[in-house]
Amino acid sequence: MIGDGDDFGGLDEGRISVARLIMGLRSQGIRDPRVLKAIETVPRNRFLETSYAELAYEDRSLPIQCGQTISQPFVVAYMTETLKVTDRDKVLEVGTGSGYQAAVLAKLCRRVYTIERYRTLHKVAEERFRDLGISNVTAMVGDGMKGWPAQAPFDKIIVTAAAEDIPQDLVDQLKIGGIMVIPVGPVGGVQFLHRIVRTEDGYRDDTLIGVRFVPLVPGKAEQL
Repeated sequence: MIGDGDDFGGLDEGRISVARLIMGLRSQGIRDPRVLKAIETVPRNRFLETSYAELAYEDRSLPIQCGQTISQPFVVAYMTETLKVTDRDKVLEVGTGSGYQAAVLAKLCRRVYTIERYRTLHKVAEERFRDLGISNVTAMVGDGMKGWPAQAPFDKIIVTAAAEDIPQDLVDQLKIGGIMVIPVGPVGGVQFLHRIVRTEDGYRDDTLIGVRFVPLVPGKAEQL
């Protein structure tokens, strides 16, 4: 399923684009069939402005409103696969953005709680969730660095902006044994994805692949 065929110049062309993307993800090492199916069935073109819809199934990040980006499909798939999401999990996403990552997670888990600091992005993402019939995502405008204490603890946490250090507030909201995937590093500098596993006496930190994300900024945006 891919959304409106007109966005691609024809339904067949859209299906070919999706199939090509999935083959590319497999060639890059994405193996979890549930993750691949979620990427295949969430219409990425519906999370972009019309001017970028034809690029929806290229494996690249693209601009969205408020100076933010929608991550490339490989990064979405890799982070999702690394989380090891199950259908019983309660997942926190920090950085709703376009809503695409939350929509992918919604295919895989019991419920997604997603936080966005920009009210404009939050509003548009909620409209997309409604239009696509996604009913297991709860969204709010807030300070993502503080997490969502009222809904904690979470089985999994995914952060879609780069922190300079591991935010302890987010670690504290993981269940024991829970996993967080987060990019860490300075803006314009070297960033890596980290997999954080909460333990009884702290957490285990594994460094994964190099990435490039917009910065994780504290507080709500004053405008937009």
